[in-house]
Amino acid sequence: MTADIISIPRAALHEQVAHRLRQMLVENRIAPGAKLNERELAEVLQVSRTPLREAIKMLAAEGLVELLPNRGAIAVSLSETDVLNTFEVMAGLEALSGELAAQRITDEEMAEIKAMHFEMMAAYTRGDLSNYYRINAQIHRAINAAAKNPVLTSTYNQVNARLQALRFRSNQDGEKWKRAMKEHERMIAALEARDAAAMREVLLNHLHNKRDVVIDQLRQGDATPASGVAQ
Repeated sequence: MTADIISIPRAALHEQVAHRLRQMLVENRIAPGAKLNERELAEVLQVSRTPLREAIKMLAAEGLVELLPNRGAIAVSLSETDVLNTFEVMAGLEALSGELAAQRITDEEMAEIKAMHFEMMAAYTRGDLSNYYRINAQIHRAINAAAKNPVLTSTYNQVNARLQALRFRSNQDGEKWKRAMKEHERMIAALEARDAAAMREVLLNHLHNKRDVVIDQLRQGDATPASGVAQ
């Protein structure tokens, strides 16, 4: 048992549990294809099985886990075809988000995204992948929110949930992480210039590069064994 024991407030408990489980899945502490062990997870998260099961249902709705008859919940494992298809859709959603955001973003939203970018740069400099990815995801969500299209946001969130763990692991190679950081710098420049075409191009390239890294990792069998709670 290596997952940290945390204290979760009673309010909206199942949502808090879902957030923590989501993080464990993204950071590969629960490996793709592993069964979620309810007893051990309840001990780690210091909750009863009722909110835990509600949280697992939330993650199933997001596509992060699969509920199987008589087997319980299994962390989703995507095939190469699944990954290619999902990244194809995600690239289009990210590109559209960036294009619309460049046209619609407010000065306040731009200032907030720039502040997050500087915070992400600091995490990159420290080699802090966990915080880098957390802030990185916030930036992508903020760009999507700046597009001001609720249908786009709903679809974006649904598709992105399937790729979070793979996007996290795609930065574990130093050179590829450096390239991703430079792509984010170009995003900020294009967004600040309100250049919709440039935003669309940089986000398409960014997602295509992520896809290529992930596919390469899958083909090499580069799935680091998880140290999280599984059975």
